[in-house]
Amino acid sequence: MTTSTAPAAPALNPRVIALTHYAGRAILETVLARHGATFQQSVTLGLVAVADGPVDRERLVGDVVHALKIDEATVHSVVEELVESRLLTAGSTTFLTMTDAGRELYRTTSAETAPISARIYAGIPDGDLVTAGRVLSLINERANTELAAMARPVAE
Repeated sequence: MTTSTAPAAPALNPRVIALTHYAGRAILETVLARHGATFQQSVTLGLVAVADGPVDRERLVGDVVHALKIDEATVHSVVEELVESRLLTAGSTTFLTMTDAGRELYRTTSAETAPISARIYAGIPDGDLVTAGRVLSLINERANTELAAMARPVAE
């Protein structure tokens, strides 16, 4: 009698995390491309979408820098792209709000990705998702601590 066994699942490691991230990001970027938007624009819009009101421009830039680990100049360019595309409006030089077009783009892309996410997560027990979330949050926290330490000047 022949039995087949599925290969053992790998332990969580940087490669598994990276492959998972890039697979999910590729799905999102495919959806965003149909609407002429980029991943960086989507992340930036998402932070404004979940805010309770106007968002301080510098705080938004800082939040995107922290989330995506990219430089401030790049994020300022992304914010300007969103303002020029009339997805965000600069009511003043300090605060940004989402326009109707920005809300529609955010709503549409969220609606298009929701069923894909549901299929991806389907059948995974809630306890496993909680454990994975806890472990990945801890890894993220530690990685951010290491990154901050790397950014500090070395004492001579």
